[in-house]
Amino acid sequence: MDLFKKCETYKKEVLDGVRESGLYPYFHYLNSGQNTEVVMEGKRTIMIGSNNYLGLTSNPDVMKAGETAIQQYGSGCSGSRFLNGTLDIHIQLEKELAEFLHKEDVCTFSTGFQSNLGIISCLVGRNDYVICDKENHASIYDACRLSFGRMLRFNHADMEDLERQLQAVPETAGILIVTDGVFSMGGDIANLPEICRLAKKYGARVMVDDAHGLGVLGEHGRGTAEHFGLEDEVDIYMGTFSKSLASLGGYMAAKKEVVDFVRHNSRPFIFSASITPASVACARASLKVLRENPQIVKNLADISTYMRTKLKEKGVKIIEKDQTQIIPIYVYEDEKAFMACKLLLERGVYVNPVVSPATPVGQALLRTSYMATHTKEQMDEASEKIAEVLRILEVIE
Repeated sequence: MDLFKKCETYKKEVLDGVRESGLYPYFHYLNSGQNTEVVMEGKRTIMIGSNNYLGLTSNPDVMKAGETAIQQYGSGCSGSRFLNGTLDIHIQLEKELAEFLHKEDVCTFSTGFQSNLGIISCLVGRNDYVICDKENHASIYDACRLSFGRMLRFNHADMEDLERQLQAVPETAGILIVTDGVFSMGGDIANLPEICRLAKKYGARVMVDDAHGLGVLGEHGRGTAEHFGLEDEVDIYMGTFSKSLASLGGYMAAKKEVVDFVRHNSRPFIFSASITPASVACARASLKVLRENPQIVKNLADISTYMRTKLKEKGVKIIEKDQTQIIPIYVYEDEKAFMACKLLLERGVYVNPVVSPATPVGQALLRTSYMATHTKEQMDEASEKIAEVLRILEVIE
């Protein structure tokens, strides 16, 4: 059988029909940079589908830092950190992050996805176990497959099921519990206090993927562990620069010996080129803004709360288990999710569809997410248009 047969079948059976219907929701292009409002395919659009949570991609100091770094260091590093690709600014960024996160050391990776691959595949060995929340990010699952250990999964946020999985692990095995801090689709926060309690009971280590928690949770924006007052209980933080820190790359924060082990043994780290100078500089500048302006974290919470209130006033059904910057809106049917995205984009509002198998059949969502720099006027306009579209689709009355 021809290897490419599945590609032809997928095009005919999946893509062609959606594209011909005009409901294809992916790969819309921007004519401008990321901001609260963008120019998308030539049209002014309120952006409530971005992960630019602190709105720093358009911050003048952040952009200037990137420009300066290119002038000083050039456009790329042409090698891995392990050999010729380490710049002094890589080391400075790692020191600044370690200090901010209250951890002994930090190792940076070229992307957030690669961070999970590099950490988990390196630390979880042949006789070890990694235990994951079923709604963890795809990069965590791929990392588990790349490791030589055994992966166990527990039902989302189900601490009784987590304990059952822990009880199934041999006493001689090492255990790493991995969870998202803020879950990227539902916007809910991991039950970190109970996870840490169970980890201590069963001798496990805890790793938190805080890609959607850094800059969002905690008084200073240090993330999920700060939010719960558990910074000394979490063994490994993983995070990314592509969201709150307005750049590209990722990191691991942990005890020095753990970070050193990963630096010298992680294949995704050793065999990848290092983060480009401009990306490093932009991440450092964004971190500086966050450290010096903790009010920005409250601004994000306030505008998210305002939008949540406006949506509920209009009868829009949302997931509201936790009060985060991610507000998923129920539309139930996959086709209605695609249609809602199309109608909203025509009205100048961008949101993301979340359909099966990413959600159970019949529970399709619109994933909306917010920035600290959004205005109430933008939220008023966006919420009104969302309600209008959902009434047209008979999702709400």
